[in-house]
Amino acid sequence: MTIHQFDPSAFIAETKQKIKSGNNVVKHYSNARDALRRKVEDIVDQHARSGHLVPEVAYEQVRDAKVSRTDVQAIRERGCVIVRNVFEREQAVEWNIELGQYLDNNKYYERAKEKAGLDTYFGDLKDAQPQIFGVYWSRPQIMARQAASMANTKRFLNNLWDIEAPAGPEFDPNTDYSYADRTRRRAPGDATLGLSAHMDAGSYERWVDPAFQKIYSHVFDGQLDQYDPWRAAHRTQTREYSSPAVSSMFRTFQGWTALTEQGPGDGTLELVPVANAISYVLLRALQEDIPDNELCLAVPGRALGVNAELHPDLIAGLLPIQTVAPGDTVWWHPDVIHAVGKEHKGKEYASVIYVGASPVCNKNRAYALRQANSFISGRSAPDFAAEDYEVDFNGRATIHDLTELGKQQMALV
Repeated sequence: MTIHQFDPSAFIAETKQKIKSGNNVVKHYSNARDALRRKVEDIVDQHARSGHLVPEVAYEQVRDAKVSRTDVQAIRERGCVIVRNVFEREQAVEWNIELGQYLDNNKYYERAKEKAGLDTYFGDLKDAQPQIFGVYWSRPQIMARQAASMANTKRFLNNLWDIEAPAGPEFDPNTDYSYADRTRRRAPGDATLGLSAHMDAGSYERWVDPAFQKIYSHVFDGQLDQYDPWRAAHRTQTREYSSPAVSSMFRTFQGWTALTEQGPGDGTLELVPVANAISYVLLRALQEDIPDNELCLAVPGRALGVNAELHPDLIAGLLPIQTVAPGDTVWWHPDVIHAVGKEHKGKEYASVIYVGASPVCNKNRAYALRQANSFISGRSAPDFAAEDYEVDFNGRATIHDLTELGKQQMALV
């Protein structure tokens, strides 16, 4: 079954009828919209005054367990954080050079032309020079994922969640699996990669999947003050529609590691830094101007989009992150709306290695075991298009490059 063969209309119509029954979704949406507007006004005002959008902490604070309560509260409110200096600047710069050589020496650009169309998620790149590279097993990527400083950072992030659940802890916050993702190397002047505002890890499923319904039950019944975006219960039990670029792992945070300096104007990350903005998105799709068999921009196997026409109050808060340096990491909650700037107006490459936080749980272990087989053979990670560039790449990382921590994170021990 392909994405185009599956029509969720009947499921959507049935679900919307059930949610609306006994719920005043018009009133609930009005309350969610008013709350969001106040938060967006504060964010826009702060950004205009300081240029800062995302809470920041230093890696040393994370390592030494000295992140203040004020900073933790800010992270939970905004749903995002920049952790500075997770890696030494020199190390990140070295990785950037090595990764570029890995792509050049293995003639990635020539091979990408032969495989154009396999990865349909970034459709605009089919006939353009790639800016997102479908490699997963270069040494820099492996080294970044298995570094002790990265493990410490993800442990801190995972512990921001309330892991208690009816059947016991939803996940182990202190142990993480690697989630092999791609790398971005955006050239100066590039205007092909801009990604409109969206959230990953589920689209129509956020309304119709039983586990998602439990997660968002307080939103649907109008008890917005009771909804906690950091409550992990049922999060690892969701079932997403399988397709390239849809994550099969539960990630407490999506994130990336900067290999170059980048910030406003550099065609990099933009966020709506409101952790519970999903309430607005969910209730917006239940309003009378949306057809009974639709959920705004929710399409199976694609990111959940938002736009200015349907979600004007939310889009007003979409702003670029502040400048980050090589070795800094950026993280955002899986329900946080994000985008990529339409054009890279800077003078240098904007390069990152995508690394998320994927704590140990049954759902993540099942994927990690599949991913381990891909690593050993050099094939693309299972969640992504089967481009399989690295099967015969020279310099690809192997099991001999893994530390004991790296092997554990790859479910190889």
